[in-house]
Amino acid sequence: MAADALAHQAVLMLREHSGRLYGSRMVGLIGSGNNGGDGLYAMAALAKRGVRCTAVLLGERTHPEALEDFNRAGGRSAYAMQLPGLLEDCDLLIDAVYGTGVRPGAVLPEIPQNIPVLACDLPSGVDADTGAVVPTVIAADRTVSFGALKTGLVVGSGHLVSGHIKVIDIGLRETLPAPEAWVAQGEDVELLLNRTSDWHVPGQHKYQRGVLGLFAGSPRYPGAAVLAARAAVSTGLGLLRTVVPDSVAPAMSGAVPESVPLSSQELTALLAHSRRNDREGAKRIGAWAVGPGLEDTPDNRETLAQILASESPCVYDAGALVMLEPGANPQPRILTPHAGELRSLLAKAGVRVDAADIADDPVRWARWAAVAYDCVILLKGSATICTAPDGYTLIVHSSTPDLATAGSGDVLTGLLGTLLAATSFPAKESETNLMHRLTDIAAAGALIHAHAGALAALEGTLSAVDLLRALPRAARDLGL
Repeated sequence: MAADALAHQAVLMLREHSGRLYGSRMVGLIGSGNNGGDGLYAMAALAKRGVRCTAVLLGERTHPEALEDFNRAGGRSAYAMQLPGLLEDCDLLIDAVYGTGVRPGAVLPEIPQNIPVLACDLPSGVDADTGAVVPTVIAADRTVSFGALKTGLVVGSGHLVSGHIKVIDIGLRETLPAPEAWVAQGEDVELLLNRTSDWHVPGQHKYQRGVLGLFAGSPRYPGAAVLAARAAVSTGLGLLRTVVPDSVAPAMSGAVPESVPLSSQELTALLAHSRRNDREGAKRIGAWAVGPGLEDTPDNRETLAQILASESPCVYDAGALVMLEPGANPQPRILTPHAGELRSLLAKAGVRVDAADIADDPVRWARWAAVAYDCVILLKGSATICTAPDGYTLIVHSSTPDLATAGSGDVLTGLLGTLLAATSFPAKESETNLMHRLTDIAAAGALIHAHAGALAALEGTLSAVDLLRALPRAARDLGL
């Protein structure tokens, strides 16, 4: 069954890239294990259809039955030293070297970029569990994954070298363990948010649509607060209350006239109401977004401590992250670090890792941070990891690398603030259910953010302002 699926995808790729099947030339990189056997069986099927197939035997041994079938079908074998010559006239390369059995430090042959590559189960050089890759990894244009989607295909560097992924059921579902993570896609946004709130109830007034408090900005980074504020009001927020420095206030009122500033006295009163569980209209901040452009000062730490002591859910980003301490906290929280910020958070919790460690196993280290800070972690990157302390994990892929631009994270913070403010959190909800719902919200925000990036990128290289312009349409497209 696995070999048949691999052969079918090879036929599709040959027709797509060379326009023919009969007379086309295929090279297979064949390893020692079952992965190599699947590659040989697939090539045997193609040889019977007139494809000129050559198997380059790279393992210490070869699957004997598969090799016999391949030879009987008219395929021919070669060795590694012959590979450069074979690649000069190759229409498709099948990578069946390692699959899930890759060894650290493995050295793989270099494949010219103009040759289409079909990977058998996993691109050789990708760790199936973590997505870590060896330097000589063979990047695939298409990967046929057998039985289930391997975690390594969607996280770390693995998803960057896997191309289009096709998962084939080979009858193993009853024996497979429970998934360790789920991939969330655009069509999942309504499902993720319908678990948390009624988004389209007629007759809602602005307080029912959510009141968000934004604590952000500094004289050095005034634009970050504005970007987060504009993102919040662009995605359906009922009311935005802002706590920004005096130097930022004119820019905020000019760029986001819908925002209502909070004085120090009002802020203290609102947070006191929140601690007394007063839920009447504008007296309550439904959620907080804290951190874009924020600087580490004694006054800011004092305000942050008040927000941390409130019952309102909060998303913490950028400057706020350096002021947080590990440990349990009853406030529902989403932290949104990038890899460098995650490393600092973990160091404060006594866990020493470097950037390479995080890149090699992002799910693991995001989960460590979720446990250490008793919160949901949204680890930003080309594959965004959203994870709860109990390991419940959703993975979101950005639709464009252009999202890696200054201000993009500030936009995400404002968007997440809107989603939190519009969500009803029952007072007696279990800790596990609460964390799972926060994870769902984090993933929904990442999906809307990624879709906005894809829409903005249609017009060319994007900036954070371009992302903001696309945000309302992205939210509407995905059912917000």
